[in-house]
Amino acid sequence: MDFRLNNFLQNPGFRFEPTDQELMVHYLQPKIQSLPLPYPIPEEDVCGSDPWNLPGDPQEERYFLCPVVTKYPNGKRTNRTTPSGRWKSTSANKPIFDSQNNHVGTKKTFVFYVFSPGSGFRTDWFMHEYKLANSIHGVQNWVVCKVFFKNRARNDAVEDVEEVQVRNTGAVYYVPRDFDLNLDADGSSSPGSSVVTVADVDVDEMNSK
Repeated sequence: MDFRLNNFLQNPGFRFEPTDQELMVHYLQPKIQSLPLPYPIPEEDVCGSDPWNLPGDPQEERYFLCPVVTKYPNGKRTNRTTPSGRWKSTSANKPIFDSQNNHVGTKKTFVFYVFSPGSGFRTDWFMHEYKLANSIHGVQNWVVCKVFFKNRARNDAVEDVEEVQVRNTGAVYYVPRDFDLNLDADGSSSPGSSVVTVADVDVDEMNSK
């Protein structure tokens, strides 16, 4: 670890903002090869964690080295289910090239859905997942994840949304006013509740992504 760089980035006004290419070439490739990194990135099971529980400032972009955990022991599909919901893909893989125009990896975008049995709703938590190209390394046991909160609702028509809080998490989201906000996790009525537990997104569809 370069302590001078670490101390430098702790100063007000300085941010860790690597480009997609830099994340692949200077961080993910060395990690796969067990080489030192130019700046420490924390290791965290992002795909298995609720985004509001991840370490760091939730109002800032956060970067993590994430181990790849498969859904099934002998499968290739990554498990992205968390205690409160699931990370769902929203884009195709975007290729990333190095300075010599070599294909070094891909970037994919995910959005976090909170759900209970049978239903759920989309949040404003997003994740970019960076993965090395298969041609570089046969073992894909690590990815880099960039997690951030993008408040779509405040930039849209505010009269059509409502601020709500997810039960037992303290996480705040913005959802359409016509969502049923008075349902417990089992679907029963809970008059006067201001906490969202379910909405109208099909979880089976989410799990198919």
